Amino acid sequence: MRRSEFLRAVQIEFGARASNLTTDLVLDAIGNRTASEALDAGVAPRDIWLALCDATDVPANRRYGAGRMEPRKS
Repeated sequence: MRRSEFLRAVQIEFGARASNLTTDLVLDAIGNRTASEALDAGVAPRDIWLALCDATDVPANRRYGAGRMEPRKS
C-alpha cells in the first residue's frame, strides 16, 4: 500500500472524520503514534491502515484492497 492509497482508503472509509482520525487517534499498534506521525516516521502505510482498522472496528471485508483505484477501462 502506498501513502496515496492509505489516504484514499481513510477518506473512503471514514469520510468527514478522516482528518481527525489520522491526526488525533493514538494507535498502540504503531508505537503510540497517530497515523500522521507514523507516516512521517516512515511506518509502512499498510501497517498504519491495519492498526487504524483494528482501533475503529472496520470489518475485515473492507480492509484489504482499500484505497486502490479501479483499473482503467479501455
